[in-house]
Amino acid sequence: MKLVNIGFGNVIHAERIIAVVSPDSAPIKRMVQEGKDRGTVIDASFGRKTRAVIVMDSDHIVLSYLTVETVSARIGGDEKNDRAEDSNVW
Repeated sequence: MKLVNIGFGNVIHAERIIAVVSPDSAPIKRMVQEGKDRGTVIDASFGRKTRAVIVMDSDHIVLSYLTVETVSARIGGDEKNDRAEDSNVW
């Protein structure tokens, strides 16, 4: 089982991820709003701007302040390129 850090010490199971997408498009915004209405959104951004939406196979939607590129790199196991973004949290 591989766990992926999505910021602020939050981790998710890598094998359950379906997609990591940008939150900027209208269809993704609708998907997040519908998930909020159903109660399946997990906001792991801690009040920061959401920069990645992670769609899970359990129908949950996870919001992260990390960029899509950073989350993708972490899923692929390449954490050396994303240390700068995570260290500027506070």
